[in-house]
Amino acid sequence: MAKEAVARLFRAAQNDPALRQDLSTAPTPEAFVEKASALGYEFTLAEWREMTRFSVEELKSDLSEIPGL
Repeated sequence: MAKEAVARLFRAAQNDPALRQDLSTAPTPEAFVEKASALGYEFTLAEWREMTRFSVEELKSDLSEIPGL
């Protein structure tokens, strides 16, 4: 289920610049996951990292810089 949520979030962010901008303002990876959860995308930080293979440092970049977005 979490993998599907991450994939849905990627697709949604690709198609919605406002969503992409909103998510990119998250100051920490934990805040990013909280924002995603509030929007109905349920996954943990560990699940996000596993699915995207991003480290904490990589998550500090703008969401638009994430490959696939």
